[in-house]
Amino acid sequence: MMLLREDIYDRLRSDILSCRLAPGGEMREQDLAERYEVSRQPVRDALLRLQREHLVTVQPRQGYRVTPISLSDARDLLRFRLALEPACVAEAIESAPDSVLKSLDEFRRFSGNHEDFIAYNRGFHTALAHASGNRRMATALCDLIGQADRLVRVSISNLKGHDPAKLVAEHVALIDAMQSRETRTAARIIKAHIGATEKRVLPALKRNAVIVEERSA
Repeated sequence: MMLLREDIYDRLRSDILSCRLAPGGEMREQDLAERYEVSRQPVRDALLRLQREHLVTVQPRQGYRVTPISLSDARDLLRFRLALEPACVAEAIESAPDSVLKSLDEFRRFSGNHEDFIAYNRGFHTALAHASGNRRMATALCDLIGQADRLVRVSISNLKGHDPAKLVAEHVALIDAMQSRETRTAARIIKAHIGATEKRVLPALKRNAVIVEERSA
């Protein structure tokens, strides 16, 4: 039963983060149970876990809703990542074996469509998290990276000047700095990379109809 609950949680979370279940969309336990071909109990357990992660909102006597993306939450997520990912990069430079840093070479090249790029980008930043060797930081960063997928998917159709080649070049520059163990250079590159992401994504999100208004002060 434990494995089943974990499987349904993983599948439902993946469907939310990939926007197969759209932001703001309504969900009912019975519909989800039929979707995943299980009873309602593991679905209910998964929904409650995802509520704690702020990916699901409970609507009393109405069911559940995929939590909409707000500009304020998107900004919070990206700025938390700006605080955390440079720390992971610094840990990797200080402590990771050469073989771990060498394994980043697989991200020096990319070819494919937007969907392929999302997977490539997630893989690269997840690899940075694990290269740190710090389990707690890696877990937190991987969660942020997964949630950022929703931002990218929602914004990408409105993203002006989206150039995968430019982003891959930024990844390559970071890989070079990490493999040379140039801590200051790597810190500058990763901070600029995340800052540029915020400048690209937030304006694109503003042009998307599924984004909710800013929270009140």
